[in-house]
Amino acid sequence: MTDVTSSGLHRALPVPDGLEGQRVDQALARLFGLSRAVAAELADADKVWVDGRARGKGDRLTGGSWLEVELPPPPGEPPAPEPVPGLTVVHDDDDVVVVDKPVGVAAHPSPGWEGPTVVGGLAAGGYRVSTSGAPERQGVVHRLDAATTGLMVVAKSERAYTVLKAAFKERTVDKGYHALVQGHPDPSRGTIDAPIDRHPRHDWRFAVVSGGRPSVTHYEVIEAFPAASLVDIHLETGRTHQIRVHFSAMRHPCVGDATYGADPTLAARLGVSRQWLHAVRLGFAHPADGHWVEFTSAYPSDLAGALAVLRAES
Repeated sequence: MTDVTSSGLHRALPVPDGLEGQRVDQALARLFGLSRAVAAELADADKVWVDGRARGKGDRLTGGSWLEVELPPPPGEPPAPEPVPGLTVVHDDDDVVVVDKPVGVAAHPSPGWEGPTVVGGLAAGGYRVSTSGAPERQGVVHRLDAATTGLMVVAKSERAYTVLKAAFKERTVDKGYHALVQGHPDPSRGTIDAPIDRHPRHDWRFAVVSGGRPSVTHYEVIEAFPAASLVDIHLETGRTHQIRVHFSAMRHPCVGDATYGADPTLAARLGVSRQWLHAVRLGFAHPADGHWVEFTSAYPSDLAGALAVLRAES
């Protein structure tokens, strides 16, 4: 089955018996004439499904399974890069650029997204980034949701891309977030170890699913209010929507996160129109010489305003 749109190509077909036991990235390369790097990027971006579940690039295929893949859009004239208001560069050197991403900005172009991107904002600012990775996400080694604010690192050199991709895979990067969640997590400090995959009925969402990809979130409540808790979070893994899914599964969704079951009346009272989630800390071994670097980000005005309301009421 083939579905052609202006934003890309969705393919669905049974896995040929000849690809039995092959890795996902190997199979995609053979089936669709992709490079292994592009095939791996698709799997990392949760754009490859087997029997309805997202699969990683190293997963092995079974003959006859139903394979679906969202292929990159056909090449065309790329849009001219435009400055992104509010995108702040907090560090820049020969190997990396660290940015503080505002709300409403995606990490990179993707099918269906027509808004601003970190990649486009950096290009408009004259920043050179690595050419490694899929064409639309060159230099991107990790992502934040468009509605999540905070720190991102983008690789500028090919060396940095390779080293940072390995660091994220090996879980040596310190990814710290603050989230305002509904209610009071019990215990107030703990670890959520629950596999995540695409929701079995709603493929635009993710969920805790038996047999999904291993996902680990460490958390600690740092401030409690009558209706919500401010939580410090350290991600051991980096699945799509991981924090949002894990806290929703605990019945403590991020305030303002309507996709994952948040109470809209609380969000409206606090003046929040998106999930209260901010990438507040990012630390990693610098790819040039291995010395540890760490960056922090202050809350943007909408999130700080919501906290101010809660503190005034307490």
